[in-house]
Amino acid sequence: MTKRVAVVQAASALFDTPASVGRAVSLIREAAGNGAQLVVFPEAFLGGYPKGAGLDSYVGRRTPQGRELFRRYFESAVELNGAELREVGEAAREGQTTVVIGVIERLGNTLYCTAVTIGPSGRILNIHRKLMPTGSERLIWGFGDGSTIDVVDTPVGRVGAVICWENYMPLLRCAMYAQQIELYCAPTVDDRPTWLPTMTHIALEGRVHVLSACQILRKRDIPVELEPELPQEQELALRGGSAIISPLGELLAGPLFDEEGILYAEIDLADQTRAHLDMDVVGHYGRPDVFQLRVDRQPKSPVTWLDNPVPLAGQWDVPTAKAPD
Repeated sequence: MTKRVAVVQAASALFDTPASVGRAVSLIREAAGNGAQLVVFPEAFLGGYPKGAGLDSYVGRRTPQGRELFRRYFESAVELNGAELREVGEAAREGQTTVVIGVIERLGNTLYCTAVTIGPSGRILNIHRKLMPTGSERLIWGFGDGSTIDVVDTPVGRVGAVICWENYMPLLRCAMYAQQIELYCAPTVDDRPTWLPTMTHIALEGRVHVLSACQILRKRDIPVELEPELPQEQELALRGGSAIISPLGELLAGPLFDEEGILYAEIDLADQTRAHLDMDVVGHYGRPDVFQLRVDRQPKSPVTWLDNPVPLAGQWDVPTAKAPD
């Protein structure tokens, strides 16, 4: 039995999270109206990806201007039990679809680059916090831990998310394959031509359906404070490249460049079984006598309360919307 899946390639609104939420809700309704049972959004769609932001930070020195820009970005982030994700959850419930969406998550005084999976009930099923922010991302985002390396059952199949350059971490990919992932979601802002071969490799390596969603970011939409280093004639700071790929590396949709749009594909999960005839890197094609992977999935907190545990504010298992009666 085939499933209809969708990948969204669109622009979020930097420093205007309500506008990004409105775009997300509209796009979910459009995709669900076209029969999509799974809708995947790009990295940092809510909260924004501040491409070009240096935050006036140098080795051994920060400035008041940089700290003020970070404050604005911090206030654009969302909480997992906040109104923004409740709106997205309600759209998923109305459309009876599963949604994977990249957000900048605010937890206490730290931001995380997070992928949130919301089921057709409108409730959060799973979150994944980016384990390894890349380069200057480490200044603005905290590090995730093993407690959010998860794959969850949904009506469309077993769904998991790996964010942007985390996909270059072979051990993380292996941990996802070991959880019998079927729909490998890759929210990203990597719009380079080299990204598609990476996604194709993952589809072939894991024998999984890969759904890669990348943002479009127009130069005119970037706040002047970010000052992206782009040629004057270049209109797009991010040009997309979203795609859907089969377990045997075939392009089912995309890649889509230089414009917004929704990609759709009809997929058959049995194709993964067929593809596993000759490759299962965590099964018959593995060599546990030579190589083994150990994954620590215990949450790591800087503070542990031994007497009267205090629940962590913003814990992710809060529903985003009222469940249907």
